[in-house]
Formats: sequence, structure tokens, C-alpha cells
Amino acid sequence: MRTYLFYDIETTGLNKAFDQVLQFAAIRTDLELKEIERYELKVKLNPDVIPSPRAMITHHIGIEESLQGVSEYEAITQIHRWMNEPGTISLGYNTLGFDDEFLRFSFYRNLLTPYTHQYAQQCGRMDLYPMAAIFFLFKNGVIKWPQIDGKSSLKLEQLNICNQFFQGRSHDAMVDVEVTLELARRFYQEKETWEYALGYFNKHDDQERFSKWQQEFKSPFGQHKEALILDGIFGSTQSFIASVLYLGESIPYPNQTLWLRLDTEKLSSATEETLAENTWAVRKRWGEPGFILPPKDRFLSLLTAERKTLIEENKKWLMARPEFLQKIVNYYKKFAYPDVPNADLDARLYLDSFFNPEEQAFCRRFHQGALKEKIKLVEGLKDSRIRKLAVRLLGRNFSDALTESLKKEYGDYLVQLEGSNGEAIVDFRGNVKLGKMAALEDIAKIREEGLIDAEQLGLLEGLVGYLKR
Repeated sequence: MRTYLFYDIETTGLNKAFDQVLQFAAIRTDLELKEIERYELKVKLNPDVIPSPRAMITHHIGIEESLQGVSEYEAITQIHRWMNEPGTISLGYNTLGFDDEFLRFSFYRNLLTPYTHQYAQQCGRMDLYPMAAIFFLFKNGVIKWPQIDGKSSLKLEQLNICNQFFQGRSHDAMVDVEVTLELARRFYQEKETWEYALGYFNKHDDQERFSKWQQEFKSPFGQHKEALILDGIFGSTQSFIASVLYLGESIPYPNQTLWLRLDTEKLSSATEETLAENTWAVRKRWGEPGFILPPKDRFLSLLTAERKTLIEENKKWLMARPEFLQKIVNYYKKFAYPDVPNADLDARLYLDSFFNPEEQAFCRRFHQGALKEKIKLVEGLKDSRIRKLAVRLLGRNFSDALTESLKKEYGDYLVQLEGSNGEAIVDFRGNVKLGKMAALEDIAKIREEGLIDAEQLGLLEGLVGYLKR
């Protein structure tokens, strides 16, 4: 049986490699959006994670509340089961922009398969956020659309306020799930548009739609299709649409397609030296946002006359400079993010190879065994990434049960977090893991800004007390 799993997470911060889930909520429905079951978890703060002050004043989960709940290992293992139940299509609001990747890192550091919920056993993923842009543009009457400072907004909180989908505080995981599900039900009333949007989350259908288009733009170095990309990230002032030219596929990142924006003023100012600053390539994988539309009149009519003129001028500029167009193609096809050799183990999901069969077999035995068996298995491992990940896992969740040797290994890791060796703990992009001093400095800035209420101030004071303890 195929089902939808509408879900949302609240987290200690925005760093997908180092932050953790504090709250998970989900509602499972059938394909007609009738509720089957619901789930909710509150997760205990790990000892090696410092909550972001700004995240705390957003979701209102105070430090005392975050020290309650189930362990991260128990929670993430259960979430993994729910999302990998055969036939599950997991979705939410901007889940492909944040939540899904956040959970992949959570699965990885808890020795669970990071990607199987995307494809195995008829599982898949969707996202209502880019779908909202489709309905805003083509089925506008299905709901009311909020206006913020004269601009249309697709923010879930504002959509709820405008339409009164569900009563409750925004950024509570279950409230956001309830709102997302009701929004989906409104969209589902327009079944033809709903089914059309679903096709974009099917790799085969997404790619096949594009493959049927005729070539639109030719240069001595190849043929490039023009298109429009639809996604909420482009904003209402641009009608959630960007005009693009297909460049091909990335070489270092398989299955990632590249699209040069034609609607930017900087493009015609680009030189070989300023190519990176003055050109903008959108990256897309088939079956994921943004949504590719053909450059037909009914879609082009969404663009202002000024944007259409800019697009035509940029096309002429590129056609007159075929060699420079090829430099643009080569730059983006070969582009790779800088290597971060000192990235912390928790952040190396994309940097290291997948778990090999031997490592996968160990993970299965680890999850199947009782706690004593888990500890015994880890002690029998030689030094490796799996051992280090497992030691951290045991230390975070079962520190009292560790043997003396494992306590020392986990203790050495915690000492490293204090920065005593002078090296920052960084992720796969070089972003630094939040430390105590940085958190206290951010709290001071928030207080100076003076934009928080008494409840939020109390949350920050609680965090200060925790950090000083």
C-alpha cells in the first residue's frame, strides 16, 4: 500500500551535520489524503550539541524541555523505520530544502542507511513548497494568498494565518504538519494540477517532459534548450520563475543538471575573470525542484516586459560570443566545491564513500543487538570511521553503560570539542560547529537587537544558565 507521510522537524539549529532533531511529528495518510496514523517524538539534547539561540527563540523549545524526551538514537531509528516503510512517500513544506538533508546526516551518524527512503521498496519524496508556487500561478483561487509588504508570500506560517487552516503556534512540529496536510487537501481538490505537479517528483517523468522539447538555442559548441524553472525560492516579484539555458550535467556531481540564468543584468557584464560573480547557474536533479517549464507563451506571459527584453538581449549577447558561452559551460560542468580535508567525521556523509558491505553488515548487527552486545561489537572493531561513529553514538545515548576504554575514547572526543587543540570543528563546507562562546556572543547580540518578547528572553536566560553549568 502506498501512503503519504507528512512530517516536520524542529532542530537545535540549521547546521545539518552538527545540529540535531528536538521534535518530530508526522501524519500518515492514504493517497486521497485520509489520515491513517500519526506520530510524535520529543528528543533529548545530545551532550555534544549546543542549541542555537536563534533557533530556540523561533521554536520556543527551552533548555529544560530539550533535556527531556527519548534519546536521539531511539528517535532517529524510529523515524528511519517510518520513512522506510514500503510504499512511503515522505513530504512536508520545504522538506527537500532542509528537513530531508538534515535527516540524512542524522541517519548517517546513527549508522542507518541515509538514502533508502528516497527510492527503496517504492519509497519516494515530495515537497509542497514548490507545488505551492504552481498553484499560486495557475490555480490561484484554490486558497487565499497572503500579502506581506505588498508582496505575495508562500511562507507556511502566513498561509495558515491567511486561511485559518489550523490553530496553534507555528514552528511546533505537529502544528506545521497539520497545516501542511490541510494545504495539500486544498490543492488536491484541483486533481489535474495536483497530478501534473506530482510528475515533477518522478525522475523518469521529469526528464521525459524535458527530453520532448525541441532544441531552441544553438552555438558552434552544441545545442542548448531554453526553459523556465519554477520554484518558490525565486520569490513573488519574479513570479517564482527564472529563465534559463541548459548547460548539461555536472562532472563531479553525477545526475546534477546545470541551467544558466538568462534573466540577470550581470550576465552581459561577465568576463573570464568575473565569470563566477556575474553568472548564475541553477543546479537541479531530476525528480526534485525546481520544476522545468517549456518557454511557451502561456508561461512566458508570467514575465514582465522588462524581463523578456533582458532575456532576449542576454541571448543575443551569448550568441555573439560562442567561445565565452563555452567557457561558461566548462566552468560550471567542472565546478567542484573546495575540499575540506579536516571536516569532522559527523559531517563526512558526502565526502567519504558509502558504507562498504562489511560496514553495512556491522551496522545491521549493531542495531539488532541489545546494548551489551552493541558495546561488545564496538570494542571488537579496529580503529575506523565506523568505530568512531559508533563510539560517539554510544557516548551520546548510553554513556553510563560504557566500558572504561570506551568512556576514554568518548571523553577524548568531547575534549576535542572544547577546542583545546586550537582547531575548529568544521563541516563539509567549512562551517564551524557552534561552541559555547559563540552561542553566548550571539545571545548578547540578540538582546542588543531588542526584538524579542519576555518569553523569548526567558528562553535565552535558561540557555545561558545551561552553558555556564
